[in-house]
Formats: sequence, structure tokens, C-alpha cells
Amino acid sequence: MSTDAHTLAQQVATAMFAVDTATKDTMGMEILTCEPGRAVLRMPVRELHLNGHQICHGGFIFTLADSTFAFACNSYNKVAVAAGCSIEFLKPAKLGDVLTCEGVEQTLSGRHGIYDMRVTNQHGETIAMFRGKSAQIQGTVIPQ
Repeated sequence: MSTDAHTLAQQVATAMFAVDTATKDTMGMEILTCEPGRAVLRMPVRELHLNGHQICHGGFIFTLADSTFAFACNSYNKVAVAAGCSIEFLKPAKLGDVLTCEGVEQTLSGRHGIYDMRVTNQHGETIAMFRGKSAQIQGTVIPQ
């Protein structure tokens, strides 16, 4: 990929993150990287993320993966939304864990893409796997 494509992906991520209250403020996530077709986000598991079993609620793990998916599939500056997704929970996350999600484009054909997210803890253990299908709609994230 060209430097311009990497720069554009970073600019798109910065613009989206600036107004993404759910991701940055509610969930406490941070973007580690965003490049064409790929994004990495991180989130510490806090008390507000715990369910009745005192493990991280699956909905919060899903949200981490879904947010990562959003940054990866919008990285080309073509507005993309989720057309479908699924998640497999493989291991619990606990209070104090730091979850990292890497999202990688598997294919992009026309307006549709398939992206895989891997959520890991600070020990490198896989917590969940998420697959999302994106659909590009009209518009750009930032003006071109």
C-alpha cells in the first residue's frame, strides 16, 4: 500500500474516533493502529464491564470487536456499515485484563467485504473470534 493510503486510513480513524462516544468514552477503547483494511484497538476490562459471573460481559467484547471492524472497513474513506456479523466466545476476560482486537480484511469485492477480528488478552490468549461482513454505502468519512 502507498503511504497516501496509510495516511488516509489514519485520518479516517482520527475523524471517526473523535465523534465515537461509544468507543472512546463509554468503553474506554484506544486505537493502536489503523491502516488500509486493518485496525487494532485496545480496551482494559473495568468493573463496569463485568456481568453477574464477575467476568467481562460478552456484549462488551462484541463491542470491542465491532468497533475494530468499523475502523478496518472504513479505512478506505468509503462509508461502510455492518451487513452481518458473528462472534465465538472462547475464554472469559476478567477484571484488569487488557483486551486487544486486531481486525483484518479477508476480501473486498465491489461494495462488500469480509473482516476477521481476533480478541486477545495481555497474555496473548484468544478470548473471541468475530467475523463481519461490510457493505459500502454512499459517502465518505472525511471530505476528499
